[in-house]
Amino acid sequence: MIQAIGLTSVPRRHQPPVVDDLTFEARPGRVTVLLGEPGAGKTAALRLLLRLDPGRGVTLFRGRTLDRIPHPTREIGVMLGDVPGHPSRTARSHLRMLSAAAGVPVERADDVLEVVGLSGLADQRLGDFSLGMDRRLGLASALLGDPHTLVLDDPAHGLSPRETAWLHGLLRGYAAQGGAVLVTSRDAKEAGRIGDQVVTIDQGRLVADQDAAAFAGCRLRPRVTVQSPLANRLAHVLAEEADMADEATGGPSVEVVYEGGSRISVYGSSCAAVGEAAFRHGILVHRLAEEAGDTGPVTPLQRADGRPSGPPADEAATTEKPEKPEKPEKAVPRPAADAGEGPGGRLTAPGPVWPLRYEVRRATGVRTGWNVAAAALAASLVASVLLARTDASPSLRLLTGWPVWLPLPPAAFAAGLLGALAFGQEFRYPALAPDQGTVPRRLGLLGAKLVVTAGAALLLAVASVGLDAAVLRLLFGRSAVLLTDGWGVPLAGWAGLALGCAWAGLLAAGLFRSTALGLVAVLAVPTVVVPVLGGLLSRPAARSLIGLPERLRSAAVVQWPAGLDQGVSAALRLMSQPTGWALALALAGLLGAYVLTVFRGRPR
Repeated sequence: MIQAIGLTSVPRRHQPPVVDDLTFEARPGRVTVLLGEPGAGKTAALRLLLRLDPGRGVTLFRGRTLDRIPHPTREIGVMLGDVPGHPSRTARSHLRMLSAAAGVPVERADDVLEVVGLSGLADQRLGDFSLGMDRRLGLASALLGDPHTLVLDDPAHGLSPRETAWLHGLLRGYAAQGGAVLVTSRDAKEAGRIGDQVVTIDQGRLVADQDAAAFAGCRLRPRVTVQSPLANRLAHVLAEEADMADEATGGPSVEVVYEGGSRISVYGSSCAAVGEAAFRHGILVHRLAEEAGDTGPVTPLQRADGRPSGPPADEAATTEKPEKPEKPEKAVPRPAADAGEGPGGRLTAPGPVWPLRYEVRRATGVRTGWNVAAAALAASLVASVLLARTDASPSLRLLTGWPVWLPLPPAAFAAGLLGALAFGQEFRYPALAPDQGTVPRRLGLLGAKLVVTAGAALLLAVASVGLDAAVLRLLFGRSAVLLTDGWGVPLAGWAGLALGCAWAGLLAAGLFRSTALGLVAVLAVPTVVVPVLGGLLSRPAARSLIGLPERLRSAAVVQWPAGLDQGVSAALRLMSQPTGWALALALAGLLGAYVLTVFRGRPR
């Protein structure tokens, strides 16, 4: 059950809020339709409901706020937007990656692919999917965690009638098993066909909250649509006959509405009666059909004679509910009895390794990371060879391919880009929307991303140095002096630089939710922070840290090995460099801002 109470978006400058004090409920076992014209605030309401956008109000999912749900993707299935995943992934690999994030077995991917009818296309790339296949995959992603609640943003928009009928049947079957379904729609007829409850909004405010029978009675009135070159004359004839019938019966029976052009709509009549009237007066008719007419959410229906009209007071109570589509052939997975539990206890609670599995699948499942690493190694190798020919660069710059005029070596910049992509791609997956605003998963996922990006950065740093050293020794022989005495500290500093760039890009992208801003943060360290700290650290110090390892050894209760003194001294030398201080300060600031943003994101 969803209870949205007082949802209000942040008002834009000199404009009213897109969503203004919206309150409604979506009950289990029912399909609730959030109906409104384009721009009415439907998508904004869902984003507020899922805490993806800032605003006021409270949303309860079975009595709990989103941050109180241990595993939101297993409680709430979401489909927002048209992009379900990376276009180079296959459908199966995409769902297996998301299953790791949701903490469900990878076999669940094949189950939901069969439910949505994509089992035969499991190995096809997402970039080759049609719109209908894309929507089916989005629905499979929403069903992956076996949730109790589905939140879908206009899932039938742009689909063919056959695809729409299939979707309606699937949602009706899901609700029939006790699940709560909330969908948005711009079509009143579709809302009347699928919805048990219809919540109509306009300009972000609640207009009506009705069950399907009341909605159909006051808005979806049966009518006869007529198209004729003599539409004005036919409307006049039908209006005169309606007035005569009204005088005889003592109440309105037939209403004629001129739709413009050559089309009119007749309410309270039938195709036979309208056709006979046209035949009697010799009026040519091109089209005559019975359908359900949408009278609109606000503007009252106007009669052809100018008098306002509406259904009789008791019509809403007697109007039958529109026929529901048949249930799908395949059974929908039964909603869980509680978050983290599937049918018969099949889905176990996810452990701490699930975010790590998700991040590994996300990072290695597409060619983007591999291409970035390959390009960085190639650029580093070319720069190393060019620097070696000048014979004027220090050995560390030769090994890392770092010209003086570059703010960062290619491998370090690539590590920062990989870190920025780790969170930049994260927000492309609509199925993970319930988890983006919750503390447990975001901090757990942050740890997994820090581990994976650290491993990628260190491997990239080692690979670039090893490749450059091997090629330089092959091209220039022993004349290329690559390493001098005390090489451990410079190489450790190089690895720390790559690791710091990766983490800086990761934290900045997660904080600003943008890959580009993550790269900006990476480049800001050597171009802005390092010069400032370099000027500060160049001043003579009043006291020195010389002899600190020996003093630590004498103060320790347990004596450590003698070789550890060298490690402590190396660490102090690294931290005394402007780059080390800059990276440490940048990482501390970004991590603190990230954690503060996460905890301040709790609903008020």
